[in-house]
Formats: sequence, structure tokens, C-alpha cells
Amino acid sequence: MSWKTDFRSLYYLGAPEPDDPVIVAKETALLVIDVQNTYLERPERASLGPEEQKRYDLWTPFHSRMHTSVIPRTAEMLEFCRKAGIECLFARIACHTSDGRDRSLSQKMPGWNNLLLPKNEHASQIVPELAAKGDEIVVTKTTDSALTGTNLRLILHNLGIKTVICAGIFTDQCVSSTVRSLADESYQVIVLEDCCAAATDDLHRKELEIINMIYCHVMTSGEFCKFASG
Repeated sequence: MSWKTDFRSLYYLGAPEPDDPVIVAKETALLVIDVQNTYLERPERASLGPEEQKRYDLWTPFHSRMHTSVIPRTAEMLEFCRKAGIECLFARIACHTSDGRDRSLSQKMPGWNNLLLPKNEHASQIVPELAAKGDEIVVTKTTDSALTGTNLRLILHNLGIKTVICAGIFTDQCVSSTVRSLADESYQVIVLEDCCAAATDDLHRKELEIINMIYCHVMTSGEFCKFASG
């Protein structure tokens, strides 16, 4: 398997293989999206009722992927990028008001996305393993897209960034929304498959097929490091 042929949808069957990306460290940023406490902390299963336990079990593969792949590999990527001189940026979902009245409509809709995450509370913070260091920039968004809901567009412009490497959660929601926004702004976008997760592996893979080749190129963190080290 190779990033040049994997995660292809029907739209791109038989299309030419993409060229290897040219990574210029000072023009590249790693963007870690929404890996926050609220998504990783779980109650004790035994404390839940039968229906809640069923939902708990459905989410167990996600938590396993986060702890065995996404968090450790993203931590490795952060260290790699810091040593390589690649800018490390972070985005998180949080509201500026205690009642969340400043959230976008999509974050006020009933259901799973209706999260109330005031910016100073524990739940809205980035997990400790991936916390920003020094003067690394963290943007706070009340939308799915990190570009639409923050001043990230201006920050990237001021930093002289042309290539954005995306990691985080959820592949089919905030990661995808951010990737599409970046592509519309003509950034070269790379999504690190092993540094992202959706609620299920099927949703993860399906969304990567949807955005690959048109909005971004999908590859593993190891494949990216080979280009960045060259």
C-alpha cells in the first residue's frame, strides 16, 4: 500500500499518481485539531446503566485508536516538527461565554455535537500529551473549521505558511471541515491518517476517501517524515 494509491474514491480510480510533496520547513505548519480532554475522559463502565454501557462499548474502538495510535504518533510528530523547524499550531473547540451563546448553529443543535465547552474549563483543554510548548499558537473555535471560526487564516498568512499538515479529531467532522477550508484558500494540505480518528474506523476511512486527492493528500506520519527529512 502507498499513499499515492490508497484512500481513492471512484472519482480518482485510474488517475495519475501525485508527485511527491516538496516540504519547506519554514513554509510548513502542523495543525493539531480538537484533541481535548472532553473526548478522551470516560466514566467507569460499571457505573452506567445497560443502554449507556452499550454506547460505551461502541466508543471503545475509538478510545483504543486514540491511545494506541493518534495520541502517541501525534506526539512524535510534534517533536519531529519542532526539531525540523516546522511551526506547530493547535485548534480546539471552546466557547467564550459560560452559556455558549457565541457558538455556531452546528454546535447548538441537539445531539452529540451540542457540547458546552467554556474556554477556561478542564474539558475544553488540549490533552496533556499534546499540549502546546513555549509560544506555540492555540486558536479557539466555535465552528467546525479551524479556519472559519478563528483568525487562523491571518496567522498562517503572517507566518508565511504554504503547506498545512493536519492531525486530530474527528476525521469526518472538524478535520474534514478544516481541510476543505484550507484547500479553498489554496494551501497544500496533507492529512496524517494515523494521527486522526473518527467515531468508527469505517467513518474514518470513508471520509479520507472523500477528501483525498481533491482537498488534500492522505499519508501516514512515517511517510510524511521521509519527505520532510529529505
